[in-house]
Amino acid sequence: MESSPEKRNTSRNYLFIALGLMVALNVLLLYLWFQERQTNKTQEVTIAARTEEVLATKMKLDSISIQLDAKIVEIQKLGGSVDSLVKIKAQLETDKRELKNMNAFNLRSYQQKIRSYEAMLVEKDGDIARLKKENGILTEQNQSLVQENSTLKTQRKSLTDSVSTYAGINRDLSEKVTRASALRAESITIDALNSRGKERDGGTYKAKRIDRLKITFRLGDNPLAQPNDKTIYVRILDPAGAIISDMATGSGEFTVGGKGMVYTASQHILFDNTRQEVSLVYGRGPQRFGEGRHIVELYCEGFRIGDGEFVVK
Repeated sequence: MESSPEKRNTSRNYLFIALGLMVALNVLLLYLWFQERQTNKTQEVTIAARTEEVLATKMKLDSISIQLDAKIVEIQKLGGSVDSLVKIKAQLETDKRELKNMNAFNLRSYQQKIRSYEAMLVEKDGDIARLKKENGILTEQNQSLVQENSTLKTQRKSLTDSVSTYAGINRDLSEKVTRASALRAESITIDALNSRGKERDGGTYKAKRIDRLKITFRLGDNPLAQPNDKTIYVRILDPAGAIISDMATGSGEFTVGGKGMVYTASQHILFDNTRQEVSLVYGRGPQRFGEGRHIVELYCEGFRIGDGEFVVK
């Protein structure tokens, strides 16, 4: 059956309506897409601008950090305090770390911080200039002190040398006076005594006739010698140069020139500076003196004051 014209018109109308709806929907979708694209472009521009601001801010903070490090080093070298700068440096590093959170980034707040940091750097330039001036004054004072110290060292060395020289002169004079004050044994004789006390003189004796030795001498006049108790030490050396000694008969040890020496016999006297005569008797005991030339040395107060000799046949 063929459709009536009325039905055909109705279907055509529905088709047009559907096409119109589809066109309207496409237009709406196109409009929404365009709006979304515009919004995305705006967001991209905003993000790019913020990123650029963050990077510029970071570069300024990095530059301030480098300058701050240099000023800390310079102030330390000049002897200034850097405690406050160390704290500012820590805050600066915190500000740099917080830049990573772009959503919380506030350009105005960071611009204010940067101005504050830059003002601080200018202030520290003034502190550095002041410290340099003060250090220049201190350097001049230090150079003056160094020069004065050098002069004092030179004067002290000169004084030390003078004191050392005078000390040496005094020591030499003291030694000369000490040597000059030493006693002097004169007219030394060595006589032999037999067991009955009979003396034999001449200086040459038979061994069997020597029971004891009598050593006699005079002490020469010496105004520098102190009149007081003194000890005379006798050393008898046999022909071989060995010291004759026996602790049982009064031998012992004394000091001459800081060196210990053994003596044969000793005798205490009261020196009165009257050219007094001194006699000392030494008995060797049962041992006889060996044949040959014997040396007799006399000592007093660390000095050798005389020599004598006798011969045994």
